[in-house]
Amino acid sequence: MRALSVCFLLLLVGQNTLLFGQENDDPRTDLPRDTIQVVDTLMTTVNQGDFSSVELSTTTKDSVVFALKDDPMASRMDSLWLSELANNDLYQELYTTVTDLDYEPVEYEELPTEVLKERLEAIDAKTPFNVEYNPQLESVIKYYLKNRRRSMGRLMARANYYFPMFEEALNRHEIPLELKYLAIVESALDPTAKSRVGATGLWQFMFTTGKIYDLDVSSYVDERSDPLMATEAACKYLKTLYNSFEDWDLALAAYNSGPGNVSKAIRRSGGYTNYWNIRGNLPRETAGYLPSFLATMYLFEYAEEHGFKPTEESTSYIATDTVKVKQLITLEQVSRYTNVPVEQLQFLNPSYFLGIIPVVKDEDYVLRLPIQAIGPFVANEDAIYGLATEEIAQREKPLPEFVAQDAKIRYRVRSGDYLGKIANKYGVRVSQIRRWNNLRSDNLRVGQRLTIYPRNPGRARTTSAATTTTNSQGAKVYTVKQGDSLWSIAQKFPGVSVENIKSWNDISGTALKPGMKLKVSKG
Repeated sequence: MRALSVCFLLLLVGQNTLLFGQENDDPRTDLPRDTIQVVDTLMTTVNQGDFSSVELSTTTKDSVVFALKDDPMASRMDSLWLSELANNDLYQELYTTVTDLDYEPVEYEELPTEVLKERLEAIDAKTPFNVEYNPQLESVIKYYLKNRRRSMGRLMARANYYFPMFEEALNRHEIPLELKYLAIVESALDPTAKSRVGATGLWQFMFTTGKIYDLDVSSYVDERSDPLMATEAACKYLKTLYNSFEDWDLALAAYNSGPGNVSKAIRRSGGYTNYWNIRGNLPRETAGYLPSFLATMYLFEYAEEHGFKPTEESTSYIATDTVKVKQLITLEQVSRYTNVPVEQLQFLNPSYFLGIIPVVKDEDYVLRLPIQAIGPFVANEDAIYGLATEEIAQREKPLPEFVAQDAKIRYRVRSGDYLGKIANKYGVRVSQIRRWNNLRSDNLRVGQRLTIYPRNPGRARTTSAATTTTNSQGAKVYTVKQGDSLWSIAQKFPGVSVENIKSWNDISGTALKPGMKLKVSKG
């Protein structure tokens, strides 16, 4: 009788470095790789009467991983520079602002009103915001204390990455550093966050406001989700609002609901300019906006006293760097070539929502990497781009075309509409419509309003946009033009996919030549 118990043990043994293809004396033209020996050990327990024994059987196979080499001198210089940054006094002061407050700890569940008053008074003394005690603010703070312990740990982990970035920009624009907490209220420090009305990114810019502050949106890139660019835009916008209202509380209210709503609230309150006096005349969401901001500020300023700690390790902002992208490349490719997890690349590069970094004239798109991956990437970039280009050219399904989104429409859902039909009508993808409108499913209701950024602003796409002829079997035929791809041709004809065109024309590849005749209907 044999009772089997199986255990797989992986033993990784590094072998000599090899090069792809033929031997090459120039390390810039190919990517090095390591052959890793993977040993699978099968452990079997054998029962024989009252005795048992263990038998082992082993199989060995080779696996390959990329092993980029860096320039030793440049790597040493990077290490020294990172150490200098880590020891920078200003950085240490900014980084530890939240946790190094010198106050006596108190029980989390029992925050006496008098203690809260004292703490709010202490915060008020060092900030331009009006942090005065009132029962409403106390209620919000205690609610957060009771209900946000788990989320606070996650927020603190994210803050470890984003706050140094925010503080540098806020300090450069000479506006209060406490505004870093605004991004928590706006987006929970999620650069991909999107509100029900389409506001996007850490600082929740609407499409139009983002355009005013040079945050462009395309089929590959949403700069509202770029942490650095969006933070710069938020600083400029906040400074403009403060110059208008000369009060940071009112500037925050205007950031949330618009300057016009704040001005109307001032008029309706009889000319008061204190936030708490006009609060009843503000939109409902804005009425709770400043209390939420102040409560968040309190929780972070007194995090240690309440036992809050980050729940996970996070990447340090100063432990990353950027490199300008020279050729189109995907985050998945970067991950494979550099051995940086794709999830980490997505976190560091959130504006590339399709995972594709394009190269566009007059645009400087960059790739952010952990500092230890920057050197190897730059030292091997010629080979990386060559391999990436070759892989993309061999794809069965071409990558989406890069299209700038300069205008939007509001579409009213009609009877018989579905997302695929609407997407075809305006030359966009279903996934884009879902993202623009924060849709959790494909279900639509008659009368529902959708925000759409058409590929050709101002007009919908129709079949007349592409000239066709009809063959003897009744199928529509399209003549390939310079620059056409199967994907771009499919986009010209509602309801037609790349797979349809390949099937109707009995082709397997994606290469096209100008003048080719392609069936674009079944016939």
